[in-house]
Amino acid sequence: MLASFRMLQRAVITGIGAVSPNGIGREAFWAATRCGVSGVKPISLFDASALPVQVAGEVAGLDVDRYVKPKDRPHVSRVTPLALAAAEEALADAGLEPERMSRDELRRVSVMVGSGGGSQEFTEEQYRLYYTGQHKQVSVYTIPTSTIGTLASEVSMRFGFRGASHVISTGCTSSSDALGYASRQIRYGAAERIVVGGADAPIAYLIVRGFILMRILTQRWNHAPHRASRPFSADRDGFVLGEGSWFFVLESLDAARARGVHIYGEVAGYGSTCEAYHRVRLEECGEEPARAMSLAIEEAGVPKEAVQYVNLHGTATELNDRIETRAVHVCFDGHAGRLAGSALKSLIGHPQGACGAAGVAATLLAMRDGVLPPTLNLDTPDPECDLDYVPDIGRRAQFECAVVNCIGFGSKNSALVLKRV
Repeated sequence: MLASFRMLQRAVITGIGAVSPNGIGREAFWAATRCGVSGVKPISLFDASALPVQVAGEVAGLDVDRYVKPKDRPHVSRVTPLALAAAEEALADAGLEPERMSRDELRRVSVMVGSGGGSQEFTEEQYRLYYTGQHKQVSVYTIPTSTIGTLASEVSMRFGFRGASHVISTGCTSSSDALGYASRQIRYGAAERIVVGGADAPIAYLIVRGFILMRILTQRWNHAPHRASRPFSADRDGFVLGEGSWFFVLESLDAARARGVHIYGEVAGYGSTCEAYHRVRLEECGEEPARAMSLAIEEAGVPKEAVQYVNLHGTATELNDRIETRAVHVCFDGHAGRLAGSALKSLIGHPQGACGAAGVAATLLAMRDGVLPPTLNLDTPDPECDLDYVPDIGRRAQFECAVVNCIGFGSKNSALVLKRV
């Protein structure tokens, strides 16, 4: 078992950056999140008027030209400036200035990005241009930009980082897995410092149509977007598609203390499992999501009773919410009734592979300020969803240890344990 290894280092987070549907910048994101302000709004990125789904968690107001030159805009995906903006903020928050680093220092910084779709919307646009006869408008960089691994390269190139540059793409668990892998790189001494996070921008016409075909997007709240995402409520009928980017600076505890920088918390444990069950559906028993959480807690070396908060996957689909609730009961047994948990997707929609990173950012800021973020729109109690979801209004609570849980397509499950240092 991985937990039997004696870790050489402790992996801590010293910088956070956020580009979210409910706020651009770490503190704007957190102010909206702690106060229960939704970022779900009518879709503006394309004409959705003929679709049964017309709302999404869109990022609005980002100065894209600051991160991508106008001449380069036709050649990069929308996800690129989202990732660059969040990574830049995380670096500044950690007190790192890449432009002042030596070549040797830049070689010791790695990049790891979790993304479910990467540049899918860019690829969709290239097909649209081609099949509408606009051949000359198709980007010369269609192939490299459409290759998902290029997203990490965009971050590396922006800041000049010459360490490993990897994309982890495992569906909804992508950024949780990226943080898990990165934390182990730090623990085992394989990396000194990693810029790690999640970014996705899947709000495009054909992607939305694809989700509509799967019947997993809510279609009932076009008239009231802020009420559309309803995790754990009995009247939930599907998730709201979202986008965004949340990035971190991850380094060893010794290195952070030597630099004298603020430490948000430790990534103390990581667990991942696969039910090997179905492309989309979850197994009713909830055993494998529960086991992922248990593995993360075991690696963190804490008793389950030490966990005081769970940031839940909480998609607002009938199946996910019911089975995730069951998984929390299976994992924590009698302690589940004493756990508070909340679903960030009620405020921002579902940013696909970036959702784990969003949950980590919200949890660390909640730990910093002693405020649990709420779950919005929990209007109708569901007897099968019987946990404390912090409904509607944030709550004052000091806590030292939390789990961030993710469940993805293809039977994947991932969980992280965060601890105060």
